[in-house]
Amino acid sequence: MQPLAGRRIWLVGIGGAGFSAYGVLARVWGAEVGGWDRNETPYLQPVRAAGIEVVVSPEPELRDGWEIVVSSAYPTVAGRSRAEFLAELVSLRRSIVVGGTHGKSTTTALIAFALRELGRDPAFVIGAEVPQLGGNAGTGEGWLVVEGDESDRTIELLRPEIGVELADLFARWLAEVPNPVRGWELEPLPADALPHLPGEHNRRNGAAALAALELAGEERAATARVVREFRGVGRRFELAGEVRGVTVYDDYAHHPTELAATIVAARELGERVHVLFQPHLPSRTRYLARELGGALAEADSACVTEIYAAREEVPPDLSGKAVVDAAAEVRPGMRIGWAPDPADGARIVAEWADAGDVVLVVGAGDVDRAVPLVLEALR
Repeated sequence: MQPLAGRRIWLVGIGGAGFSAYGVLARVWGAEVGGWDRNETPYLQPVRAAGIEVVVSPEPELRDGWEIVVSSAYPTVAGRSRAEFLAELVSLRRSIVVGGTHGKSTTTALIAFALRELGRDPAFVIGAEVPQLGGNAGTGEGWLVVEGDESDRTIELLRPEIGVELADLFARWLAEVPNPVRGWELEPLPADALPHLPGEHNRRNGAAALAALELAGEERAATARVVREFRGVGRRFELAGEVRGVTVYDDYAHHPTELAATIVAARELGERVHVLFQPHLPSRTRYLARELGGALAEADSACVTEIYAAREEVPPDLSGKAVVDAAAEVRPGMRIGWAPDPADGARIVAEWADAGDVVLVVGAGDVDRAVPLVLEALR
C-alpha cells in the first residue's frame, strides 16, 4: 500500500527523533521525501538508508514545488505543521496513539514490540531508539503505533482508533477517539511482569499497554508472555554496564516526576543510589529548581552539572547550582555535589559508589557522554 504515491514532501527539522520517523514512513508509503536540519543527528542514518535526501546547513533550505512540513523546533519557517502531517499519517492506517506527560516512549515501544512478537507486523513512530525494534521507525503492514506529543496540544488533531493517555487526560482529544483506554481499573502489573523494567511507573505503563493490546484484539495471556522479553527504550533506564559490582544506568528523565520515579525504581536494584544529573533548559530549571532538588533528595547522593541550554541561553544569575541548593534545603546533610562539567561529575559519582550500588546518569541533554567516563572511573 502506497497511499502517498506521487507526493513530494520536504521536512524541515528532519533530524529530530519523531520527525525522522515520519519521513521514513512517508517514503515507504510512496512519497518522494527529502529534508533539512541544522545539525547531524544519529536519527539521520536510517533516514538516508531509506533513500531520503538530507541537507545539513546552518540555515533552513527549502525545495520549490514540494510540500513543506515544519518541525515545531522551527516556528519561523512557513509550512504545514508537524502535527497536521502526523494526523494525516494516523488517518491512513488503523492506529494506536499514546499520549501523556511521562512514559510515552516506553509504552509506545512496548505496544509495538508486543504486536511484532505476536506476528502482527506493525508500523510505528517512536521518539526514541528501541534496540529490539531496530530503531525508532517501523514500516510494517499492520497497526500504526504512534507516540503522540501534547507539549503544544497538537495531539488533539490525531484521530486514532485506540488512544492511551498516561496522565492528565485531555477530554477534547479523548472525545474524538473511538476507543480511549480510560475508565479501566488498571492495576500495576506484578513485579515480575516486566523483569527488565523496574519501578511501579513502568508497571503502570505496562498495564496501559496491555489494555491497548486487548482493545486491539490480542489475548491478555499471549501479550503478558511476550512483554516479559521487552528490554526498554534507549536512554530510558538503559543498562550501560557493570564494573566492580556497581551497575550504571543511563536515563533521559528531566522533569521532577520522572527523576523521582527513576530513582525509586533504581532502589529496587541496588544498595545505594548515586545520581549524576544535568538540568535541562534554563527556563525549566528556574521554574522547577526546588522540585528537581526534592526529587534528587530521594537518592543517597547526587552530583549536578551545569544546565544544558539547548535552544535557550543561560542567564548570568542562574546555574545548575540552584538545584544543588534546593536539594540541600530539602534534605539537610545530604551528600550533594556541584560539577559544571559532566566529566568531573562522572569521576565524583564513581568515587562514591561501592559494590552493590547503582549509578544513574540522568538528563535530556548531552550528559550521556559521561556514561563511559563513569564506567572508566569505576575501573
